[in-house]
Amino acid sequence: MDTGQVADLMREAVNIVIKLASPMLLLSMAVGVLVAIFQAVTQIHEQTIGFVLKLVVIISVLLLAGGWMMDNLLDFTRQVFSLIAG
Repeated sequence: MDTGQVADLMREAVNIVIKLASPMLLLSMAVGVLVAIFQAVTQIHEQTIGFVLKLVVIISVLLLAGGWMMDNLLDFTRQVFSLIAG
């Protein structure tokens, strides 16, 4: 492999990481903002509310999109191994 192929491989790896992590991060950030607004309005400042809701959101995203995430990771792994073998 030359440096161009390695650079392309690293770029694609970063893109896959961003693509796989973004649903969980964006939804947990949205839940965090909504909980913060709710807590500011009601003056309830309990930290476990935000933590539990974010945990539920992340687990549900993993359950719903886990297969898609695994397919993307397997495709990338197969591509890396084919480049190593070739």
